[in-house]
Amino acid sequence: MKSDRLDKTAIQIFKTDEAPTDFAYWQTRSFEERLAALESIRNDYIKWAYDIQPGFQRVYRIVKQA
Repeated sequence: MKSDRLDKTAIQIFKTDEAPTDFAYWQTRSFEERLAALESIRNDYIKWAYDIQPGFQRVYRIVKQA
């Protein structure tokens, strides 16, 4: 049976003012890499929050015939 215990070896605890930031890392990445990462995070959030797959919106056009 699979254990659902938390692996405490992978956790690091920091005080808020002492927490390391990723700012320096992201400054070394190209603009395209940063945008790709942002888009990936955005898509993950949409899937999580709304439980939908992102895609093209459907557009309907109503044509009134005379």
